[in-house]
Amino acid sequence: MLRDTWVLFRHGVRETLRHKAGIVVGALQPLLFLVLFGPIFATFGTWETLVPGLIIQLGLISMGLAGFSMVFDKRTGALERLRVTPASRSALLLGRVLANLVTLAVQTALLLAVAFAFGLRVPAAGLLAGFVLVVVLGAGLAALSYAVALTVNEHLFAPVMTTAVVPLTLLSGSFLPMSMAPGWLDVLSHASPFRYVLEAVRDLFHGRYATSTVAAGVAVAVLFAAAGLLVGARVHDREHA
Repeated sequence: MLRDTWVLFRHGVRETLRHKAGIVVGALQPLLFLVLFGPIFATFGTWETLVPGLIIQLGLISMGLAGFSMVFDKRTGALERLRVTPASRSALLLGRVLANLVTLAVQTALLLAVAFAFGLRVPAAGLLAGFVLVVVLGAGLAALSYAVALTVNEHLFAPVMTTAVVPLTLLSGSFLPMSMAPGWLDVLSHASPFRYVLEAVRDLFHGRYATSTVAAGVAVAVLFAAAGLLVGARVHDREHA
């Protein structure tokens, strides 16, 4: 399985690097928010509060729409050809997810580079810990995206995922902390795992490590990743049976 995962991961990364413009396009919306909204937000908030929200937004967009490659493979017949190979079924999913995480890592690094140019200042330990937390969350989200791509009609994938991404972005507190929202919206946002991870990353970016917020964010990210990979693997195995 490890060998098959490596082969598929390497292929996925090669394809991603072949279309470098796609990496930038995938990060374009959070970058535009950073450039256009950031200077306004900085007048009453801090970059350390805004940038983690944009990173979560980036993860939701990039990993939430990762299943597009599965839709494309279904349409072109590449998925059928993979089904008849002796490759491990788990590797067919893990190779894709790991390649997606490389894309997310590059996009996040690009966003952070621009943010630092605008004035973001984060302790190295907090930056690294927040980065890892977002990647772990992204693994679960990418796997769920593939599960949706395999389950729904190929023409429904885009509207289903984009419809889900927008409210999840807002409920995570991506633009402003949910403590500033109306009470009912604040309560509703607690159903979203992305809120807990975002609040943890904000603490980490402010140099606060041993807090209950960080502990909750880590626990939620790990559980979400495990659940997403489990669901993705089961759907993948069922569809490839």
